[in-house]
Amino acid sequence: MADENLEVLSGIVERVTYHNVENGYCVIRVKARGHKELVTVVGHAAVIAAGEFVQISGIWSNDRTHGLQLRANFLKTTAPTTLDGIEKYLGSGMIRGIGPVYAEKLTKAFAEAVFDIIEESPERLREVTGIGEVRAQRIIAGWTDQKVIREIMLFLHANGVGTSRAVRIFKTYGAEAVQLISENPYRLARDIRGIGFRTADQVAAKLGIEKHALIRIRAGVSFALAEAMEQGHCGLPLAELLPLACTLLQAEQALIETALALELTDGNVIADGVDGIPCVFLAGLYYAEREIAQRLQTLAAMDTPWPRIDAERAIPWVEGVIGFELAQSQRDAVHLAVASKVLVMTGGPGVGKTTLVKAILTILRAKGTRVAVCAPTGRAAKRLSESTGLEAKTIHRLLEADPSNGGFKYNEQAQLDCDLLVVDETSMVDVMLMRALMRALPTRAALLLVGDVDQLPSVGPGQVLADLIHSNQIPVVRLLEVFRQAAESRIVTTAHRINRGLMPELATDDHSDFFFVNAIEPEDIVRKLLLLVRERIPRRFAVDPIRDIQVLCPMNRGGVGARSLNLELQAALNHAGEDRVERFGTKFIPGDKIMQVENNYEREVYNGDLGIVRNIDRENAELVALFDGREITYAFDELDELVLAYATTIHKSQGSEYPVVVIPLTTQHYPMLARNVIYTGITRGKRLVVLVGQKKALAIALRGGTIRRRWSKLREWLSQELIAA
Repeated sequence: MADENLEVLSGIVERVTYHNVENGYCVIRVKARGHKELVTVVGHAAVIAAGEFVQISGIWSNDRTHGLQLRANFLKTTAPTTLDGIEKYLGSGMIRGIGPVYAEKLTKAFAEAVFDIIEESPERLREVTGIGEVRAQRIIAGWTDQKVIREIMLFLHANGVGTSRAVRIFKTYGAEAVQLISENPYRLARDIRGIGFRTADQVAAKLGIEKHALIRIRAGVSFALAEAMEQGHCGLPLAELLPLACTLLQAEQALIETALALELTDGNVIADGVDGIPCVFLAGLYYAEREIAQRLQTLAAMDTPWPRIDAERAIPWVEGVIGFELAQSQRDAVHLAVASKVLVMTGGPGVGKTTLVKAILTILRAKGTRVAVCAPTGRAAKRLSESTGLEAKTIHRLLEADPSNGGFKYNEQAQLDCDLLVVDETSMVDVMLMRALMRALPTRAALLLVGDVDQLPSVGPGQVLADLIHSNQIPVVRLLEVFRQAAESRIVTTAHRINRGLMPELATDDHSDFFFVNAIEPEDIVRKLLLLVRERIPRRFAVDPIRDIQVLCPMNRGGVGARSLNLELQAALNHAGEDRVERFGTKFIPGDKIMQVENNYEREVYNGDLGIVRNIDRENAELVALFDGREITYAFDELDELVLAYATTIHKSQGSEYPVVVIPLTTQHYPMLARNVIYTGITRGKRLVVLVGQKKALAIALRGGTIRRRWSKLREWLSQELIAA
């Protein structure tokens, strides 16, 4: 009966109304043979573009909203052969360098032979007006890449996987992508951001890899540790790793133990203990932590690069130079700093870290000390420049990231030329970045690490600052006294109360810089937050809602999480024109606030950098964004490097300061309701901080202390003698 209703048709894709690259679902309008009107077809295709020739079989249905549609159970696409189809295909944005204008020019110049010209006689492209050498090379490269990307997409689609990461896979593996994935599909989970173990496992199953195959179990063990790394751990206790791997792989523990033994033998993972607890570490992180400890011990064992300084004489002199009288705690810190090769300085807001650093650097520079200053983020580096009067760089720019190998130009072979390195916001520095810094620092140089150990640890693995302090092997200055001027700020006093586990004073006067807006239901929290950001705060404090206000969330997920709030805030704050592009589930519009979510060494934009979408260029399938005054161009297929940033997580905001911070609080955020999460969020605000939500959620956070323990070994390494006497 079903066969009698089956309709078979063929024709040219006139328009792709919708295409979901994750699952291939598409809605297309087809100019079909034997039909006067365009036919609406609903089906699935890995890749589809306007102009392509399609063969379809399916059943007609009359949709109440969209009318008559052919629901395809078979849909096959082939390259277009008609002039109209070729022009539409070339102008669809599939090939970089060809938009609608050049599609028309190329079709007029070469007619049906245009594909053969690009493929076999590309030098003839320059016969077309407006196509010079640069655009011709771009078209050739775009055509070549697209062929391989299409092959990858078809392969992924055939194996039940969304095709949205096809371009990233191509950039990682090149033309051999399909062969490499076929040999070991689990490499996808290791190498391609956005593809997890379960997706790779799905491909493996389609390729015939058995559930109990050792290649699968070994990949699962490594993936479980990689997942732990995403949570900030350098390793995991064996008692946690084994059940985690059993659940992930749905396999017996004995099989997991066999796979783990093989991983240990091959050196991919390392077995060791932390506080006497048996743990398993990823090899790279294990050796990185050991190297940091070894290099710090070597550094600390040598004399300071400056001559002996009489602090008693230096302090009155420096007070006169900077025009500020140091408190006794700051004077004590100066004594320690001028005598120390390695020093950690920690303290919360308003305790005088900035003044103290300036005083120390003024004294040391007067003795001819060559100083380099850096911070993990661009915003933190800018603040450091303003406070010290020296040129501060981000760590990546100081070390000069090398795109060719993913490393840095300054390393153990080519070290920095300085006598003292100052690193601000050290709580943000993870294990791998700290190792890179230590390798680039000559042993004759001194090191001053400044940060707030009560803030959240780094987004990346490890807890470097906390481990250095708790090792009791390195001199530490703890600044606790809140100075009078800072104590007038409710932001500062609230942060310190929260850090001590005390409920802040929520009743405020009109002149306060801290407010609490009570809201119980999640919908009410969202409504009040939108009203505050869109109208009330900009009107009262004369700030720009996009540029100056930052919404910081404890979590990404949930109705009051960063992902959901970004959509609400984008709709409320930026409804500019029709010029927009949607990729990887995110819609980008000119004027959007965005964040880079991975380090891109070629473009010199790094994880956590904030920017604004400048414009969208459909002709070249590119988005142009502005980061710190620099224009950065992204191909549409690279937009998974960006996310909307009207709202972001508190963790992602580390090292940044914003004129206004708004923090939603709900018990939905329970997994991340911790004292150091709220403390970190509040200390990001410069002029104004507003909490919106439930008092109960705030109380839970204050009782919660800090988020779960991070497993790292740096503290223990520092307590061991790693260098020869």
